[in-house]
Amino acid sequence: MSKEAAMNKQSVLHCPTCKTLVTAEDENFPFCGDRCRLIDLGKWASGGYRISSPVLDPEVLEGLNPGSRPKDDDDGS
Repeated sequence: MSKEAAMNKQSVLHCPTCKTLVTAEDENFPFCGDRCRLIDLGKWASGGYRISSPVLDPEVLEGLNPGSRPKDDDDGS
């Protein structure tokens, strides 16, 4: 695949909301329009999308129930 063909392939994506093809030159890229952009924003605002990561802060872990904390692999046996 030539470098130009690879660049053209990367500049065309599907709208994350409605899956319509969108090019990088479009005004609302990566969305197809304002409607899909607002739908996506609403999902973020309502908690429909989440970025999760493990809780590693010891102060936060202290407040959790002992049954909900992950157990160590070393059980002393």
